[in-house]
Amino acid sequence: MDLYSRKQRWKLVLAGVALLIVGASLWYSDRIVSKVREEERRKVELWAEAVRNRAELVLITEKLFDRLREEERKKVELYAGAQLGLVSGDPGDLGFYLKVVSYNTTVPVIITDAKGDVKFHRNLDPAIAGNDSLMRREQQAMAALHDPIEIPFFDNEKQFLYYKDSKLFTELQEAMDGIIRAFISETVMNAAAVPVVLTDSTQRRIVAMNNLPEEIASDTMLVRARMAEMAQANTPIAITLPGEGLHFVFYEESLVITQLRYFPYVQLVIIGLFLIVSYFLFSVFRRAEQDQVWVGMAKETAHQLGTPLSSLMAWVDLLRSRGTDPEPLNEMRKDLDRLDVITQRFSKIGSEPDLQPEKLYHMLRATVLYLRPRLPSKAKIEVLVPADPELEVPLNRALFSWVVENLIRNAIDAMEGEGSITITTEQDAGHVHVDVTDTGKGIPAAQQRTVFEPGFTTKKRGWGLGLSLSKRIIEKYHGGRIAVKRSAPGKGTTFRITLDA
Repeated sequence: MDLYSRKQRWKLVLAGVALLIVGASLWYSDRIVSKVREEERRKVELWAEAVRNRAELVLITEKLFDRLREEERKKVELYAGAQLGLVSGDPGDLGFYLKVVSYNTTVPVIITDAKGDVKFHRNLDPAIAGNDSLMRREQQAMAALHDPIEIPFFDNEKQFLYYKDSKLFTELQEAMDGIIRAFISETVMNAAAVPVVLTDSTQRRIVAMNNLPEEIASDTMLVRARMAEMAQANTPIAITLPGEGLHFVFYEESLVITQLRYFPYVQLVIIGLFLIVSYFLFSVFRRAEQDQVWVGMAKETAHQLGTPLSSLMAWVDLLRSRGTDPEPLNEMRKDLDRLDVITQRFSKIGSEPDLQPEKLYHMLRATVLYLRPRLPSKAKIEVLVPADPELEVPLNRALFSWVVENLIRNAIDAMEGEGSITITTEQDAGHVHVDVTDTGKGIPAAQQRTVFEPGFTTKKRGWGLGLSLSKRIIEKYHGGRIAVKRSAPGKGTTFRITLDA
């Protein structure tokens, strides 16, 4: 009994330690995940800040180039005025006009009459200047970029000055665009290591996205569905872009976060499966070792009993031949026959049992008739007659009667020699049940599952092998089941044996 109490305590301790390890592992993993999530959110916030800075940079750049364009237009207007002065101005100012015209070395210009014929050009590519069709195309391109400047001429004639941004201006703009693109590529795009979507204040118009799978990024409906998942998992980050107002950044956790979150559970499942398989294998080996011990002990017991038993039988026959009182000799002979049955029982352990059809009720009654004279006088035992007394069940008579004897002797010990034992049989759905009921002290609920374990006993001198051996005989040799059907402290116990009919 103490062995199983300690075993249960150790199970509880080990279970507590296992839960502690699992809890600590999950807590530590969750802490790591939380830190990584914070880092990813900071990266997304950095991405949002970079987007804001990029918008601010673009806005400042656009303002700068608008001012440069305005300055160049003023220069072109001044140039147009100088051209007019050269034609109709005061001869004393010709030097000034020539100086203004000559200073324009960067802005490409074309001057045409009212019919569109080119009258003058400056700072054009030589290939364009020498080709009328290219000149016409360049004039159209200039008109598309900037409205031509009208130059009033004498006699109500007019000329038109076409121009485009200077080469210096274009090179500067291309350089700034390159810087902005590099900024976007290196800072904005690389700062967001997780899938992100930037929307306007309505959260309907998608401004930009990054790190989304191509099949999702190419489908607006899939992007919106992904945004809904992002918003459910993480609160969108609000940012204000210069000149564009409020925007929102949607993002989701990276694959690393997901793997980190589920890794402890996967690891614990794998470890659990490994422990379960290991425990199962060790249990199989332990049971095999126990079976070997049982078989070896039983056969050795049968061997040790065989020699004195044969000698006692010979002595009884000798006493009978010398005319000794036959009554005690008959009783001795019964006990010797009983010992012979016990020897046969032990010798059958570990061997394939020979199951023969036996009339169950008569076999139970014969077992009780043998035990009744050897039980305390205040212990009553009765085998109730079943509906079919002639019912036959495949049994090994020697081993099955051993099980019944063990249950009866345990019942006698539980009743402390005083009470009643009732044995009943019933049949249902291809099974036969044998119930052994006593009026003893009962078995606590916590012990009902361990009473069949080797070594379990509530008796001071018991070995705790009777019920364990009975379980092996019923389950291993007869293919049946044995269990505590019901029990309550102070109200007795019923053991049920179930066999195939």
